[in-house]
Amino acid sequence: MIFAPALNTNTLKIAVNTRFLLPGQLEGFGWYTHEIVSRMVKNHPEDQFFFFFDRPYDSSFVYGQNVTPMVLFPPARHPFLFDWWFEWSVPRALKRCGADVFFSPDSMCSLRADIPTVMTCHDLVPLHFPEQVERRHRAYLQRKLPLWFERANHLLTVSEFVKNDMVTTCGIAPEKITAVYNGYRDAFLPLSAAQIGEVRSRYSSGQPYFFYAGAIHPRKNIHRLIEAFDQFRLVTGARCKLLLAGRFAWQTGEIRQAWENARFRDDIVFPGYVGVEELPLLTGAAIASTYVSLSEGFGLPLAEAMACDVPVITSEASCLPEVAGGAALLVNPFDTASITEGLKNIYASEELRNSLVARGRVRRKEFSWEKAAEVVWEVVCMVDRV
Repeated sequence: MIFAPALNTNTLKIAVNTRFLLPGQLEGFGWYTHEIVSRMVKNHPEDQFFFFFDRPYDSSFVYGQNVTPMVLFPPARHPFLFDWWFEWSVPRALKRCGADVFFSPDSMCSLRADIPTVMTCHDLVPLHFPEQVERRHRAYLQRKLPLWFERANHLLTVSEFVKNDMVTTCGIAPEKITAVYNGYRDAFLPLSAAQIGEVRSRYSSGQPYFFYAGAIHPRKNIHRLIEAFDQFRLVTGARCKLLLAGRFAWQTGEIRQAWENARFRDDIVFPGYVGVEELPLLTGAAIASTYVSLSEGFGLPLAEAMACDVPVITSEASCLPEVAGGAALLVNPFDTASITEGLKNIYASEELRNSLVARGRVRRKEFSWEKAAEVVWEVVCMVDRV
């Protein structure tokens, strides 16, 4: 449930943690930060924004004249440097710019900041799936998350599933948490038959393909998707490919092994990280979007596929059934045979594909970055008055 506090008509000085606004490398936290904060800046020119980067920034992320970018030392990608950045550099910068409120969109915040703080928590993966977190970050995040939750004046999250998880797992009062869905970018649109043919000619030798977009990471269940696709090809003989778009993260040995063992590995394509121009095209030309992750806070590729009139196969785990809202084919992510069956059913049935697309057109109306950005701004205004 989303509350709508009365709007603050006073000018605010809002400091924002923008560490993940990295040119050419926007992924989960980065896209969320970009989509939310760019709209806050443009929709509220009366407010002043101070962007805290941890390395030299790209001017494209300075969204308006009401933004003052600041680079705070050190570049923070290690627990020791996290503490240095959040507990020393950020508090000093907050005082220097006279900020009224601090917004941190990447599941971390400053314990020493002495002004109202709003933090977005995207999921509780470090608590539920610690083995899926890099070893150097694991213990740090497990220890710090409860402290950050307690310190923040208000918490945002991206689905009711995660909100309920935070209440149940961490004992947080539900009134301290606001859930608001992510949106999808305007570039995600249905493609014409000619456009689909062009994209397939360029990326899949003209053949239809199943598509995955995201980090190549164990939590995303890529190894089972590869195994399921290989079995799908074996039992159906379908001339079809699997495209897995994203950067290789850590601990990918199981994924590489699955690919090496696949009979049809030549039809499993890794195009690498796909930029903002190509991703909507690759999504829109797919026969289906496949997102069988083991745990997610939201699952943005579902919304993006729905926006492109592309059917979705996704997990019956974590938040994904909530986000799918009846507009996706659900499979058991721990059962390769279940994923294979999903691929077979989607490929074989035009009626099923059309039904999922029709339901996706209704469901996608719930996903709006404009709505999400306004709710975040309202929460920021609310904590400034507390």
